[in-house]
Amino acid sequence: MSERRTSGYGLGKVDTVMSVDAVEDAARSMAGSGPDRDTLRRLAGDDIMIEVEGLHAGYGRMEILHHLNLVAGRGQSLCLIGPNGAGKSTILHAIYGFADVMGGSIKVGGADITRMHANDKLKRAGVAYIMQHNSVFPNMTVEENLLMGGYLKGRPAEARQAAQRVFDKYDRLASRRHQRAGVLSGGERRLLEISRSLIMEPDILLVDEPSIGLEPRFIDMVFEILADLQQTEGKTIVMVEQNAKKGLEFADIGYVLVSGQLAKAGRGSDLLADEDVARLFLGG
Repeated sequence: MSERRTSGYGLGKVDTVMSVDAVEDAARSMAGSGPDRDTLRRLAGDDIMIEVEGLHAGYGRMEILHHLNLVAGRGQSLCLIGPNGAGKSTILHAIYGFADVMGGSIKVGGADITRMHANDKLKRAGVAYIMQHNSVFPNMTVEENLLMGGYLKGRPAEARQAAQRVFDKYDRLASRRHQRAGVLSGGERRLLEISRSLIMEPDILLVDEPSIGLEPRFIDMVFEILADLQQTEGKTIVMVEQNAKKGLEFADIGYVLVSGQLAKAGRGSDLLADEDVARLFLGG
């Protein structure tokens, strides 16, 4: 007899997989007893790159995040997981300037960037945002898409030099330099989106759902690219990833977000072994 399946997190039989609604209800019981700021700073280490303290943020009058703290060290990766609607993407939006900050602070390298415009966060603070949804311009060439990432450069020649560095690094894009981006595979489009964010030479990458909509072979490729950027170029990565297992396997640190609050934090490997995390988000 074939196995029945249900919608939820992870894969498995119906009796081992929780529905999305059940996950959300169970996860709420974790909220309210989350880690304190000192714990988060210890996880981040001595060289703190980005620190969010007491953040209240949302859209208009709707507050999504409630007194949220976040800390990541230079060259570290941090993955945010949690139920749908927990506020994970809102954290990235608030850091970059796409959400309304109602209270708290955001610091990069010790400098307060809370009220900076998104363009200044990219140009002056070195914070780049890689969107969740397909943001490639399909009728433009691969090279033209890359050059769009350098729109804040002082001179066009600087953007061209940065684009050439990308082509030198990624043969897959170099071979398609003059082709329309619309002909790229899903994985190649994601690579182009990541590469475009590198044109401004950021120190911090905010990555929203890097695996969304991709075949498994392309998911592995994208995480290998991100690992290389972290390990060889020292990028700090703050990521939202619905594939909790993949995200926690990749990240140095993991946060579990529930109802706009931080419920758990720990090393990625420790959260993978956590019974509550496994039951709610890993299909275990």
